[in-house]
Amino acid sequence: MSTASAQYDIGGMSCSFCVESIRKAYERTEGVEEVNVSLAHEEIRIQYDSAALSEVELKDTLRDLGYTIRDPDKQTQFEEQQQEVKRATRRVTLAGAAALVTAGLMLFMIFVRGTFESEARWMDLVTLGLALGTMFGPGRYIGVKAYNSLRRRIFNQHVLLEAGAFAGLVGGFLGLFVFPSFPTVHFFAVSVFITTYHILSEYTSLIVRSRSSQAVRGLLDLQPDTARRVRDGTVEEVEISELETDDHVRVNPGERIPVDGIVIAGETTVDESVVTGESVPGDKIPGDEVVGGSINETGTLLVEVTTTGDDAFLNQVARQIEKARTMKPGVVQLADRVLKYFVPSVLAVAAASFLFWVLVPVLWTGGPLGSEPNVKRGAFAALAVLVLGYPCALGMATPLALIRGGGLAANRGILLRSGDAFQIFQDVDTIVLDKTGTMTTGEPAVEAVVALRGDEHSVIRRAASAEVFSEHPLADAIREYANERSIEFSDPETFDSVTGKGVRATVEGEQTLVGKPGWLTEEGVDLMVARGDIDRLQERGETVVCVADDESVIGLVAIGDPVKNDADSTVERMRAAGITPVMSTGDNERTANAVAATVGIDRVMADVLPDDKRAEIRRLQDGGERVAMVGDGINDAPALTQADIGIAVGAGTDIAIESADIILMGDRLGGVMDAYEIAESSYRKTTQNLLAAFSFNGIGVTAATTGLVHPVFAMIAMILSVSAVLVNSFAGQLLRGESPNTAFAVDSGTAAADVDDSASTGCETKPDAADANTSAEPDTQNT
Repeated sequence: MSTASAQYDIGGMSCSFCVESIRKAYERTEGVEEVNVSLAHEEIRIQYDSAALSEVELKDTLRDLGYTIRDPDKQTQFEEQQQEVKRATRRVTLAGAAALVTAGLMLFMIFVRGTFESEARWMDLVTLGLALGTMFGPGRYIGVKAYNSLRRRIFNQHVLLEAGAFAGLVGGFLGLFVFPSFPTVHFFAVSVFITTYHILSEYTSLIVRSRSSQAVRGLLDLQPDTARRVRDGTVEEVEISELETDDHVRVNPGERIPVDGIVIAGETTVDESVVTGESVPGDKIPGDEVVGGSINETGTLLVEVTTTGDDAFLNQVARQIEKARTMKPGVVQLADRVLKYFVPSVLAVAAASFLFWVLVPVLWTGGPLGSEPNVKRGAFAALAVLVLGYPCALGMATPLALIRGGGLAANRGILLRSGDAFQIFQDVDTIVLDKTGTMTTGEPAVEAVVALRGDEHSVIRRAASAEVFSEHPLADAIREYANERSIEFSDPETFDSVTGKGVRATVEGEQTLVGKPGWLTEEGVDLMVARGDIDRLQERGETVVCVADDESVIGLVAIGDPVKNDADSTVERMRAAGITPVMSTGDNERTANAVAATVGIDRVMADVLPDDKRAEIRRLQDGGERVAMVGDGINDAPALTQADIGIAVGAGTDIAIESADIILMGDRLGGVMDAYEIAESSYRKTTQNLLAAFSFNGIGVTAATTGLVHPVFAMIAMILSVSAVLVNSFAGQLLRGESPNTAFAVDSGTAAADVDDSASTGCETKPDAADANTSAEPDTQNT
């Protein structure tokens, strides 16, 4: 057996029923070993025996089911999705127009002609035309999906819809040609309304998903596909895939390093936080290694490629993401569980109703039902069961709850990529949080100043003056601290940067050294008086910068990665909700423990690689836990994918955002628990909606078995059930003057913007701020 894998982006999915139908179809295909379908990412990954199946056959299965395979190019995918929206808009417009005309004819019959029965042949023919036009025009794709599902013995919502719609047609034809007393117009009308409701339901879901896709694209800083290769003194731009080991690549300031390699020329600082979790950028000089995906901050580099292909860091992460998607636990939604039994039950009851009225009078001669088979009543009962059995509100229940939840979420700066995300989130009992950029701001800042001579003001003034010409991020933090406190500083008379160690400058006529404690010791500065403070600050995980003159140390500046203002309150909310918080970071253990102690997290995993995070989440899932992961970096992407719910901080990297199910469009950590609370509320609404829908349908189906229920009551039941779902979903919002369309208002412009903690999000934040802050290992950084 030769195992191969294939991955496709899918168009045409609208709900978890589609996911289940696709999954079942492939599971029943000989040669398929494993299949994973993601509604949030609209993709499928298949492991199969290439000796038994070809890729053409795999693709044909998707197309047979009525779905499309999108182009792998992101821009082309967007264009294809816009075409889907246009087609769906045409469908819902045509079907809606037919439904309105049909409703007008029925009102004419009831209020003008004063009867439920059609007395004019032209009305029969007009409604027949509307029914056929709706079912085989805008609703034709539903019939194709239903046929191909039945062919594979899959009983889903498309099968049930077509059963009800064709029952309406059959009932109308019986009225035309067999039983004159049959309510012909109303049976045909049922076919129109059932099909229209379903088209409207799928259109609603598609609009929500397309708006989310636009917002996601607005958040993404897509990595360039090319690099500048230097060969024989000539610089040429080539595809990343064309690079080979020992090639030389030039990387300018502000660019993402495209490959793993070794610096052979240039000096710079590199932000590796999205890769390693280290929050403070590190210095790079010739001979140092750099990792693809990190950001070159200050200088121009010439990098020699050391790793390409599958061994490169970013490709390893990509493989881990694919592995995580394959191993991600399947989720069966509430509607899935209901539909699994409801569809065959309705079909069985319809058949039983017909057989009852045909056989019981014959078998029970002399009984109250007469002695002749009542074919007419049996047909009426079976048709009414199928008509009343299609739960229009079922198709609307989840999308409407999604719109409601999406609107509430958008007001709080939260973007959901699918309704499934909210339905699953309410079951989460463990939340794993990344540190850098998630729990912390991800920006170096001065956390403490220790004056050993003079006061804090003089220490900062001396340090900021010495660092005026430095481009190092720690120098930026010192100058920013001085500016915030209106501490004036001036340009140094002389300035010299010692790469990887610090700066030497003349400030107000005095020699000044600012840098690592080890470097100052090398320069002959006695640090004995400061040793206790240095150890204390480093124990808190902070980077210590010493300020000294030629003779002795003047003071210390502790620079760290501040904990977000709402981090501790968010952890408290998790515990109050019965959720266990866990920190997982690539940063060192001392720094991780300091942050965890500040916010109140007991369990910490430090120095972990991307695949270690994913493996730990998988272990928790294997133990029966529902896990959410919150992160922002490339190193978080496999874990975000593996988790039941992946939550990306919107200021994070593109690969993290692409891997997530929910996106926080700002950097406010409290959005995690806002999303959880909205998820709980949305799930309750979904449950209530389904209960309301099936209450109407259950009563209707039971009554229909008597053969006495007129099809007009089926339409009334549909209207009442959908109305109940609408009222339940949006009554509270409408009473408060909120628009239920808020979920549709998220576009690339709003998504790309940061969301302010209070004014923009519309939710309260606690003013408590964490006092202790941390940073990276101090012995690896300098000013």
